[in-house]
Amino acid sequence: MIEENEVHVLMVPWLAFGHIIPFLDLSIALAKFNIHISFISTPQNIARLPKLPENLSHLIKFVPIPLPLLHPNPLPENAGATTDIPAERMDDLKIACDLLREPFKNLLVEKSPNWIVVDFFHHWAVEIAQELGVQLILFSISTASTAVFFWSPEFLSGEGRRQARPSPADMMAPPDWVDFPSQIACRNNHEAEAMHSLLYSAGASGIEDGARLTRLIQDSHALAIRACLELEGDYLNLLSKITGKPVFPVGCLPPAEEKRMIVTEEPWSKIFDWLEKQEASSVVFVGFGSEYKLRREEIHEIAYGVELSGLPFLFAVRRPDWGDDQILPPGFEARVAGRGVVQVGWAPQREILAHPSIGASLFHAGWASVVETMVHGHCLVLLPFIIAQPLDSRLLVEKGLAVEVERGEDGSFTRNGIAHALRKAMLSKEGEILRARTREAANAIFANKQLNNDYIKTFAEYLKSGIKEN
Repeated sequence: MIEENEVHVLMVPWLAFGHIIPFLDLSIALAKFNIHISFISTPQNIARLPKLPENLSHLIKFVPIPLPLLHPNPLPENAGATTDIPAERMDDLKIACDLLREPFKNLLVEKSPNWIVVDFFHHWAVEIAQELGVQLILFSISTASTAVFFWSPEFLSGEGRRQARPSPADMMAPPDWVDFPSQIACRNNHEAEAMHSLLYSAGASGIEDGARLTRLIQDSHALAIRACLELEGDYLNLLSKITGKPVFPVGCLPPAEEKRMIVTEEPWSKIFDWLEKQEASSVVFVGFGSEYKLRREEIHEIAYGVELSGLPFLFAVRRPDWGDDQILPPGFEARVAGRGVVQVGWAPQREILAHPSIGASLFHAGWASVVETMVHGHCLVLLPFIIAQPLDSRLLVEKGLAVEVERGEDGSFTRNGIAHALRKAMLSKEGEILRARTREAANAIFANKQLNNDYIKTFAEYLKSGIKEN
């Protein structure tokens, strides 16, 4: 039972684990300040979430809302998130999520929270929150620099957007409202076209993501963002200026520090035995998350690049849609035997990155993975694919914390480009400076408990003061 003077927050993430996990991390962080959380997602997603800390479980309650059945073409059975569907069904997932409007309203009436913390997608939550007198905050899981690139409300939709960004080419330079030197922009036509379509194509759902964001920014009481002033102070200050809203950086939301786990399940126990035999900070972890599904030729080119680098590696490959046929190049595992390990399927990423033999990570620049890697001070070698990943890569390169694999104008990359980036990060003189800088950023920012706790404390105090004013 939630007392009248206690704060109750309803968390509403988009149906992608790259969004759900940061929302859960924020929920856990706020619960440490005695804030009650109702966490909404589909039953399938809730079943896959990690176990809550026992001392906080009474403060965080999972609230399942099933996705409605789409007619005449339902989503795959047991689909609850983007990872469960093929890319061509993404619009259908958006349609299904938009149909949650009425169940969400009913839940809001039942739960009667003080605040709704909502993701980029749920523009319809604004009208419901206003009708029921509930305060709403937009939480961005991306960086402040990406938010600045996307989020000047007058240019996100309508005539303002058509004037500011009429074509994909306009995504290839920092926007006019950025009044300091910045590298945050698309780098090639492939990225620019994808980014322009992401923001400004309505698709079957009938509404552009840019229009969703516009409504949420304009009618939120405040913005919360997974960022910190020490890394993105200039972008955070600009974000508040261009949106006209209070902006609360909530820190990096680093994973909780735990005792090093002993992984006993096969095949991972043998893989960790192999890691134990490697030199400290010598192994490259290669993994590309759950959202983007690598094509066969992309997996092969990455494999060839890692092989050419000459470095020891652990390559975690998500099981592809085409099954087990030719996942890796012919003869690859035999050629790298002893120096590299490949595992197809799920991987305990946090435990892998915490192992002392890991020294670098070749990955997609998903921000959750950036944080999980940076808390250990590992080198970042970035090969971004979708959504905000290219922009987040630019930020890390701009700050001198990463090497990005070069791509062609069509978005293609080569094995030689991967090998070059890996050797630059791990073996070169320039890489020594990079490695020192990442260790410094780990200690000062990403793994700094006091710093990150202070950001959450400030946000929690804002949430508490908000109910006193009402």
